[in-house]
Amino acid sequence: MSAVERGSWGEDLAICALEAHHYVVVGRNWRCRAGEIDIVARDGETWVFVEVKLRQGESHGLPEEAVTPSKQNRLLQAVEMYFDAHNLHDVPSRIDVVAISLGPSGKVRRLTIYQDAVRADG
Repeated sequence: MSAVERGSWGEDLAICALEAHHYVVVGRNWRCRAGEIDIVARDGETWVFVEVKLRQGESHGLPEEAVTPSKQNRLLQAVEMYFDAHNLHDVPSRIDVVAISLGPSGKVRRLTIYQDAVRADG
């Protein structure tokens, strides 16, 4: 499986988990100058922007550790651009992270949804 295929598969897994938690997915892979938002969803009235991180094994660290301060800044900028592009103002929102760890055989070992994982106030 290529890196692109693995990323898409990870996003598919994340969407299944999010929908099981009653999120409604409204978009995927939204791109702008700041980067990409993997999944755009709604959790009730709240707009949720989801970063998906998938890792096989832990030799490169846990998947959630890949959401570095620089990545967080790009996500915050991308969310601002999404709001501007879709003329959304004064709506509740948050950025969640879905971390997926695979075992050596490629099976899901752990999938965790971190709500409100990235915040503008640090």
